[in-house]
Amino acid sequence: MIRTETLRTLEFDKILSAIAGYAHSDATREEIELVRPLGDGGAIARRFGQVGEIRRMVQTGVSLPLSSFEDITPLLAAVRPEGAVLDPMELVILFPVLRTMTAIARQFAYRSDIPLLKELVGHLTGFPDILDELEVSIDSEGEILDSASPLLYDLRQKKRSLTERIRRRLAEIVRETGVTNFLQDDFITQRGGRWVIPVRMDSKGMVPGVVHDVSNSGETAFMEPLEIIGLANELENLVAEEKAEMIRIVRTICRMIRREADGMEEQFRTLVYLDLLNAVASFADSLGAETPEINDARFIRVNEGRHPLLALMAREREAGRVVPLDLALGSDSPSPQPSPPRGEGAFPPPLMGGGEGEGVDSVMVITGPNAGGKTISLKTTGLLHLMALAGIPVPAASTSSFPLISDLLVDIGDEQSIEQSLSTFSAHVSNIAQILSRGDHRTVVLLDELGTGTEPVQGAAISCAVLADLQERGALVIATTHLTDIVGFVHKRDGMVNASMEFDRETLTPLYRLKKGEPGQSHALEIARRYGLPDRVVEFATGMLGRMETEFHELLAELKEQRRRHEEALAEAERLRRDAEEKARIARERLAEADTKRREAVEKALQEAREIVRGARRDVNAIIEEARREKSREARRKIDEAEAQVEAKLQEFHPEETLSLDAIHEGDTVFVKGIGHDGTITAVDRKGGRLRVRAGAMELEVVVADVAPRRGKATEAKLRAGAGKKAAPEQEAPHELKLIGLRVDDALGRLERFLNHASLEGYREVRIVHGKGTGALMRAVREYLDGHPLVLEFRPGEPFEGGEGATVVTMR
Repeated sequence: MIRTETLRTLEFDKILSAIAGYAHSDATREEIELVRPLGDGGAIARRFGQVGEIRRMVQTGVSLPLSSFEDITPLLAAVRPEGAVLDPMELVILFPVLRTMTAIARQFAYRSDIPLLKELVGHLTGFPDILDELEVSIDSEGEILDSASPLLYDLRQKKRSLTERIRRRLAEIVRETGVTNFLQDDFITQRGGRWVIPVRMDSKGMVPGVVHDVSNSGETAFMEPLEIIGLANELENLVAEEKAEMIRIVRTICRMIRREADGMEEQFRTLVYLDLLNAVASFADSLGAETPEINDARFIRVNEGRHPLLALMAREREAGRVVPLDLALGSDSPSPQPSPPRGEGAFPPPLMGGGEGEGVDSVMVITGPNAGGKTISLKTTGLLHLMALAGIPVPAASTSSFPLISDLLVDIGDEQSIEQSLSTFSAHVSNIAQILSRGDHRTVVLLDELGTGTEPVQGAAISCAVLADLQERGALVIATTHLTDIVGFVHKRDGMVNASMEFDRETLTPLYRLKKGEPGQSHALEIARRYGLPDRVVEFATGMLGRMETEFHELLAELKEQRRRHEEALAEAERLRRDAEEKARIARERLAEADTKRREAVEKALQEAREIVRGARRDVNAIIEEARREKSREARRKIDEAEAQVEAKLQEFHPEETLSLDAIHEGDTVFVKGIGHDGTITAVDRKGGRLRVRAGAMELEVVVADVAPRRGKATEAKLRAGAGKKAAPEQEAPHELKLIGLRVDDALGRLERFLNHASLEGYREVRIVHGKGTGALMRAVREYLDGHPLVLEFRPGEPFEGGEGATVVTMR
């Protein structure tokens, strides 16, 4: 369990406050304030998944139907005792809650793309019976509606009618001559629920009636005329009956709520949690946050991480972008067993390998100038880790990864924050002592300004001992410091690594970028000179540093310069690689373009060859009438072979997809080559390799080779002409050709072969059945027959021959 002090130090509470701003009820805001990091990886993944489903819904333009609602748990508690009755105004609180539940249940009813949310809200109903009763009984102001019951409606109708009678009679009375002289005024009003007229006090005995009130001046008596007392009494009886019926209606509603109180409270809790998830999703969208990985190993990886509060501030103030943080520490291999704790005061030699093993860093020490971003890097890492463990998307790349830990231990005294005061050395030591007692392989430790607050040499010695102990216990540690002695210790020890915040020496400004593998400098002398410290003071301080420290910093500067040149060389190599890839891409595109042009040229030539073959076929057909023997048949066979060869060549450029019999099932949609349209398979003969296919109103039987994958071509419009008729069989009758349902190109191809066959067989007359339909196929057939060398004449069929749906051809 991560302590509340840690959450407060890393400002996790401010993240929750920002999320609460997107909630729709006080109950949700209270739940958000109770959100804490989770210790169960499954629970974290579930919350990430639920939030992710809401965000995906919003991206598609569908948001949850949430609106403001109140906490109904006090109301449910009040109605639970037997006989308890709520005020109608209290019942109004239920309206938005039940309506929202109903809307959510309706929205989720038929969705299959949000399984986690459906699992969460699958039991929501909104209690439609109670909601219906409320809506017909009470309005938004808490008034009981006439529609609440037939009796209430009837009583109110009578009440309005009787009230109108009383008003009319009083209006008549105040206009009567015997009464007008005694009135103070001619208006009608009510006193104590009774209808009265204003009579002068000195004349009240002149008007028969009952005085119900007297004006403040004492000059007017408000009297109820004697003749309307009976009507008024009847009206009061109706009012009493109305009130009793209203009480009965409210009691009935409360009784219904009492029976469903437990289920209603359970569904309300689900609604609150759904509102919480929606608030988290809205917060994540506002930051462009991503879902990180939660790992079971021991490593932290932050890619393009931004401190969420700084990101919110930058967005609100439009103050530019936050420099992203990239940080990696630990190993992505399974956690090793930690070394057992050793006796007090026993530490490993400085050069001895740490608990992670050689080559794996578990301790990082960040150095650099003041205000350079060290503490922000520390707090960003810690806060993003807390958010990830709480199932809240983080403002970092989705490749970021955080370990599932039992505790996050921090010692941060942020002097840059007005909310934090600078801790004393004793307070720091006390806090670190608690960290040492709790640290293990399931913890992450963040230490700020390690070793400060006391004499530097002793402070550094204590800090090195603390780092070594935490390393031996298996904890992941990130610390910041200004002490060079700590830097040297980390540099020599396996399993520890130095890092620095980059600094521009020319402008003396921080760059806020973390550089792993090299320590940083405080640049205190340069900054002091820049901000006005006299040169003589700076030079004297420089001399005080001593030759060794000066050489140390010169070495750091040289290492940084070498690293800069190396990075420039890598950048140049990367640029050259990209240029080479671009040139290779252009070459590939040009080769592909040339190949396409070549294929188009060959295809065009083959198309021309096919036209030549078809022309030759028509010439040969003219000869067939004179010579129907072997020679003419041999010529036709050779032409067919030539055309088949051309078609085969063309097929190489447009290979046709085929289907295997095993991949075909009843109900599948396939493309039927014979009719040029899609159809639905109604039966499969696997032994015979044949299929029965329905296309529009047609049903035909084809072999497997005659079908291909569906092409989305509808059949209704094209095959309407053939409705109610069966598809033509593959083998036509000798003297008759059926073309119903075929496309024009396919039909003319069959017609040419049929005429050749009829001519060779010596048929005198044949019939071509094409149907009427739109007339397109009929016109195409007759235009084709007109002038054909094998056709002497043709005519429409007689009624018994098919009429206009057929054409009778006389062969030459």
